[in-house]
Amino acid sequence: MRSLVRAFYRANQALKQSTTVYMVVVASLVGLIAGYGAVGLRLMIRWFKAWIWDTPGLPDEAFDLLLWVQGLPWWWLVLAPTVGGFVVGLLVHYGAKEAKGHGVPEVMEAVAIRQGRIRPRVVGVKALASSLCIASGGSVGREGPIVQIGSAIGSTIGQILRLGPRRMRTLVGCGAAAGIAAAFNAPVAGALFAVEIILGDFGVPQFSPIVISSVVATVVARHFLGDFPAFEIPAYSLHHAGELAAYAVLGFLAGITAIVFTRVLHWSEEGFERLPIWGPLKTTIGGLAVGLLAVGVPQVLGVGYEAMNTALTGQATLLALLGFLGAKLLAVCLTLGSGGSGGIFAPSLFLGSMLGGAVGVAVDHWFPGAAPPGAYALVGMGAVVAAATHAPITAIMVLFELTTDYKIILPLMISCIIGTLVMSRLHKESIYTIKLKRRGINIRAGQDVDLLRSIPVREVMRREPAVAAPGDPLLPVLQRLYQGEDDCIYVVDKGGRLTGVIALNHLRSVLEDLREIQELLVADDVAVAEWPAAQAGDTLDRVVRRLEQGYRDELPVLEEGRLVGVVHVSDVLDRYRREVFKHQMADTLAGSLPVGSSEETPVRRVGDNLMAEVDAPPQLVGRTLAEADFRARFGVNVLLVKPPARPGQESAPHAPAADYRFQLGDRLVVFGPPEAVRRLRVV
Repeated sequence: MRSLVRAFYRANQALKQSTTVYMVVVASLVGLIAGYGAVGLRLMIRWFKAWIWDTPGLPDEAFDLLLWVQGLPWWWLVLAPTVGGFVVGLLVHYGAKEAKGHGVPEVMEAVAIRQGRIRPRVVGVKALASSLCIASGGSVGREGPIVQIGSAIGSTIGQILRLGPRRMRTLVGCGAAAGIAAAFNAPVAGALFAVEIILGDFGVPQFSPIVISSVVATVVARHFLGDFPAFEIPAYSLHHAGELAAYAVLGFLAGITAIVFTRVLHWSEEGFERLPIWGPLKTTIGGLAVGLLAVGVPQVLGVGYEAMNTALTGQATLLALLGFLGAKLLAVCLTLGSGGSGGIFAPSLFLGSMLGGAVGVAVDHWFPGAAPPGAYALVGMGAVVAAATHAPITAIMVLFELTTDYKIILPLMISCIIGTLVMSRLHKESIYTIKLKRRGINIRAGQDVDLLRSIPVREVMRREPAVAAPGDPLLPVLQRLYQGEDDCIYVVDKGGRLTGVIALNHLRSVLEDLREIQELLVADDVAVAEWPAAQAGDTLDRVVRRLEQGYRDELPVLEEGRLVGVVHVSDVLDRYRREVFKHQMADTLAGSLPVGSSEETPVRRVGDNLMAEVDAPPQLVGRTLAEADFRARFGVNVLLVKPPARPGQESAPHAPAADYRFQLGDRLVVFGPPEAVRRLRVV
């Protein structure tokens, strides 16, 4: 047996050399298994529904569960989600805590700080918990669980094949794309969801395998479930160009709705987290609250596609639509806040359909002859999803693939973009990232110019720039420019204040006109007075933006108007490369550190520097990484932070952003000269 395993890994190692073909094959495998996983989850939901609600036979997609439960006694509607919540709480508490909630933030966290590693057990626990939660009436969607299950499948395959961090993340994206594609019968939207939300990277090496995985999963889903849309899509038509103003208003309202949804869900999660009771009791309380709400508004039970169809077909009144919107928002927050397992994608579609339907009813009342309310409900679905997730491209493509109607694109784009702008302007975090922000994880930290955000310009500036006095003869100054390495000479007065800049590129065009009187000129005659400059207190990200705006190769650094140095593009790029290396090293280290462990790691030597894990100095508690200024104070760089574990949660190491605020119990992985590291360990 061992010989077979060794042969497998030798063959696997050899195949890895053909990067493109290898990733295509592995991505296809992920799509295939994730597609079967999506089909399996939907079948499990049907089985649990038949058992819990005593339906006649196994309910198919056309079965109207909403109509069925309205004929059941009230206590059944209360008991089913209550008991279901208790069982889901047990599964999550003892099986895999990552299965709690809507799943996508956990996938994003795995990609950002765990090298794409997700525990294999998440597949089984998430499938059981989510299918039971949805079938018993939990007010959540099935798309989030399918995404997390697909991502866990991709991660598990990557771990079995011993892939590196970059390929592992790509396979997680493949699994996420396969999940969305199989859930909505939308392969393009699935691929865009993975690159826009999960990975945040549209690079071809990542995008190609993701597309292949998405297509394979769609083929599997269509084979078993058929090529049918999830909703009753109304025929769409734009009756008058003036209706675009109504769609713009719908986009604005969708942005506000997404903000309210995100904030209420956040408050609900925080409120239940503070309750000093056993986890399964929290989910039981949430299920009981949803059940009591369902006695009056049964439309809140489960995914809610049946209720969405009433909005899409224009069969609901204005008051009913607004009532369903408010009740569903509350039910979703109770289910997920208490620790239930399910997604927020379908609830966002639900809220959007009700909001859009209400706007459509109002438009039809005031402007007879406009598009039917169902058309506004359809656009509203995309607008709320776009705003809540900060992913307008994905939302647009999901709705387009559901309708396959080009006529919907223009109003859909208007509403989705306006909704996203309103949400991102008034609420920085999306419904996915706010959960990570609460854990102290900035999902976008460390990307591009943000790597330079905490580095002061003083650390890279050259402190002896080429200078000249205003009255210096021009010809010697020119000789210094032509013969030296500097492209600029800075003209300063006796007090060291910058009065102008003589730049070689600028002089070439000027000297042609002044050739005959060059010997009579002084430095101040040709110096440019208005020249962009950096301030001594600036960080390198600001310097980069000023260099880009002025198309300069260097900038003078001023302190209260006096010249104290100069910063070159080459120095900034060199520092950027060093920061990238450190973040890559931190990324690799994060994947190897045991999650939740408080054991001290040994000191490691990396070249002439040391890397070690230490306690955060007590005097820094409550201060941000930028305020602490580790480089200046301690002479080391902070690669990772491991916050103290909260009750019922694991502590994951991550690369901190400049605005990360230290808390009591933080563990730091630092990198720097041996003496500096030893001093910090003593502190």
